[in-house]
Amino acid sequence: MANIEEIELLRRQLTAARNEIKNLRQEIQSLSHVQRKEIEKVRQALKTHKCPTCNSISSVEHENSTNSNSPDGATGNDDDNDDSTIKFKPIGVIRTQFPEKRCLPRQAILGAGFLSKMEFLPSVFTNPEHSIEGLSEFSHIWLIYHFHRNTSHPKAKVCPPRLEGKRTGVFSTRSPHRPCPIGLSLVELDHIQDNCIYFKGTDMVDGTPVLDIKPYIPHYDNPELVYEPNLNDTPNNLMEICREAPDGEENVSNSQPQMQQPSSPAVKIPDWIAAGTKFNVTFSENAVQQGRELCVDEQALRNVLKSDPRSVYLKTRYGSEVYTFQLGENMVSVKFDDTQKKAHVLQIKKNVIE
Repeated sequence: MANIEEIELLRRQLTAARNEIKNLRQEIQSLSHVQRKEIEKVRQALKTHKCPTCNSISSVEHENSTNSNSPDGATGNDDDNDDSTIKFKPIGVIRTQFPEKRCLPRQAILGAGFLSKMEFLPSVFTNPEHSIEGLSEFSHIWLIYHFHRNTSHPKAKVCPPRLEGKRTGVFSTRSPHRPCPIGLSLVELDHIQDNCIYFKGTDMVDGTPVLDIKPYIPHYDNPELVYEPNLNDTPNNLMEICREAPDGEENVSNSQPQMQQPSSPAVKIPDWIAAGTKFNVTFSENAVQQGRELCVDEQALRNVLKSDPRSVYLKTRYGSEVYTFQLGENMVSVKFDDTQKKAHVLQIKKNVIE
């Protein structure tokens, strides 16, 4: 019996070692890619660098070449019109209780108990309060933002935590490591004060730059809803549910618009998402008392931990060790039991910065 347990232990250690080697290889590949990009930048800088005398000579040569090749004065240089790169300036910054990606809620709904805010940058609008006039009439909004803390090179296949090390296409996941690192979160609008939007539903690190805000409209954003017209509909509402005839096929004599009743599409998701594992979260008496003293929302913390915020790498290598993360000004220590699917909060203490 002891031999069987030893063999099983060796197998687990071997699996963990293989996963660690795989992660190291991926990290080396990512660093190699970053190194190649930096080398290319240096090369480009060396190519374009010239002394003042050379620059004046080059300007004369370029002007002569332009006059000889382009009678209308056009330079013929398409670099400025290159569509391969799109640049956006952030409109604001998100402030949350999560300074690091460690233990960050993977979805906004898991962080519904945490109040965060989005601050407008003064460089976008002189009067930012004008741009959000009427937004308070909506209960939820979409936040579109930039994954600015990404460092690794995006890959075509990634390892979502729920797949336990298996890989799938990056565009079938919500992984932040994407070719265009753009995030999208549906959050609950709490209130608006001055040029700040306060919301519940945090799955972003502190300092995340915001690209855009859009109101959530269930009739458009929820495919399971079916819009049923009634007699109280306004003309504008009716126009949206009427079928518009193609150009040139309008029937002037037909005064009654043809109504097209939309059907509810079948919404489906993969089994590995639907069958997500939930942990039973408990708190020690010490943690409960500390949480009350430090004003930590116990239910909000429970919602984050029950979905197991650890990465596959951490679960494989440090599965039985204490997991510690920063939550605002506090440090939280948790003991996970993967066999029993339990998470026990050991302590919550003030983070001491030396």
